[in-house]
Amino acid sequence: MASTEASSHDMSTEVPLKDVKIKLHWLDQSRSQRILWLLEELNLPYELELYKREATGLAPHELKEVHPLGKSPVLSLQAPGMSKSLTLAESGFMVEYLSEYFGKWLIPSKYPAGKEGQIGQETESWMRYRFFMHYAEGSLMTILTVALIVNNIKTKSPFFVRFITNGIAAAIYSSFLSPNFATHFGFLESQLASSPDGGKFLCGKELTGADVLMSFPLLGAQAAGLVTEQKYPKLTAYIGKLEQREAYRRAVQKIVDINGSYKPTLER
Repeated sequence: MASTEASSHDMSTEVPLKDVKIKLHWLDQSRSQRILWLLEELNLPYELELYKREATGLAPHELKEVHPLGKSPVLSLQAPGMSKSLTLAESGFMVEYLSEYFGKWLIPSKYPAGKEGQIGQETESWMRYRFFMHYAEGSLMTILTVALIVNNIKTKSPFFVRFITNGIAAAIYSSFLSPNFATHFGFLESQLASSPDGGKFLCGKELTGADVLMSFPLLGAQAAGLVTEQKYPKLTAYIGKLEQREAYRRAVQKIVDINGSYKPTLER
């Protein structure tokens, strides 16, 4: 759901950070945490507003007052020269937008020197960055969302039909989910093994916006027992490397201080 409410002026990168007002609308058990991490990574000033899911597992109605789709995360941004605030929805869009204005170091160089503008001469790091910015939600989260739905069918069905739903869930896991998990996590393991310049991140030696975006599905997969050190040692080490970043830890502590706890999970 890429969406903005446009202002009448473009924001200038020359605007002092203290004059930029950012509010993150954060929802528990959602993709919000990676955007909070990004704000910390960029050392941006921000306000945090927390929301709790309803008993149904859905986002509260109040989020529809922030954005028509009622999803989270959502960013509200106001800078000098803007007639009204900018509302950003969709995690990938937020990562791109914030990186382009405040964290160009999170975007790999597109071309080697002397190859500017030439088709097929893009750096491997940039090609990976662009790929993983789409892969995170377009491929990996699609499979994990199916797994979440199947698990809910299995665990939340009425008791008297559970023997039927359990059988259906088991068939979906064995015929569709398990092979796809093996394909995707095996692919990511090999991508880390071949990271440019021997780097430990997906796109090379330095953290990128793509790593931030990939954090949610991978942390959720690890919490669900789908990624283990025995099966995927490089992927496990990579996840640990993300979790050890100071900005990531600050983001987690921020939620713990306000909410009492934080647990990366795909469950609802």
